[in-house]
Amino acid sequence: MVIVTLVCFILVVPYTNFAMSWLGAKLTAGETVNQFFLNSTGYWELDLILTDFIAFFCIALARFSYQNEVQRHKIETDHLQLQLTMLKTQLQPHFLFNTLNSLYGMSLTGSKETPRFILLLSQMMQYILYDCDQEEVTLDDETNFLKGYFELEQKKFPKAAITLQTPVIKGTIRIPPLLFLPLVENSFKHGRHKLEDKAGVEAVLNVSGNKLTFTIKNDKLDPAPPGLKKKPGGIGLVNIRKRLDLYYPDKYELIINEINNQYIAEVIINL
Repeated sequence: MVIVTLVCFILVVPYTNFAMSWLGAKLTAGETVNQFFLNSTGYWELDLILTDFIAFFCIALARFSYQNEVQRHKIETDHLQLQLTMLKTQLQPHFLFNTLNSLYGMSLTGSKETPRFILLLSQMMQYILYDCDQEEVTLDDETNFLKGYFELEQKKFPKAAITLQTPVIKGTIRIPPLLFLPLVENSFKHGRHKLEDKAGVEAVLNVSGNKLTFTIKNDKLDPAPPGLKKKPGGIGLVNIRKRLDLYYPDKYELIINEINNQYIAEVIINL
């Protein structure tokens, strides 16, 4: 860009000035202004040179600013993709660990449905390992995955009130994969339904206009019974907050409440 500018000022500007002055002199022959054009052919017009300099400087500055913005955007995009990859890599083994624990509990009871639920787990893992490699998945696919998860937990605790209400999805809505899974895992991990038959986990997924809402609540396992060790973990809420910040900056709400001995988590997203 600098070389082009120098060539323009050294070669183009003088001859452009001469050509314009010569043309003006020819067109104004016999008029008073003719002398002005005749004089202009003999030297550089400083006003014209200054105008060209300002124009080229503005173009160079705009180009420099644009290149910096493109570079900054690329760095942010690469950083975003790296964070999302790390989050999904962290989440997948966590999910598999919890679900295998559920299947282990079923196998101890000698359930005849264990093979079917192993197949269900296989389908869910296929979804995680392959479909979730995309940046976004359809809400319908994500809903089917959550239904399978709830079915596994209901089988493990048949007397508990475990429900998932989902809408009839019209059109194609796409969301980040496994977005709500950390909240679901937390509810099942810390819910009282593991000790009391009347306790449960209730989740509702709703779409209204451009607003997507996911609400899940569970009866709290608090205070924990003597001898019940707190399981390692704690990545759930950190995970979902990071992903919501990355995908929906200033377009979401994550509300956590404890009401009447229930733990309630709600995510509201403006699509």
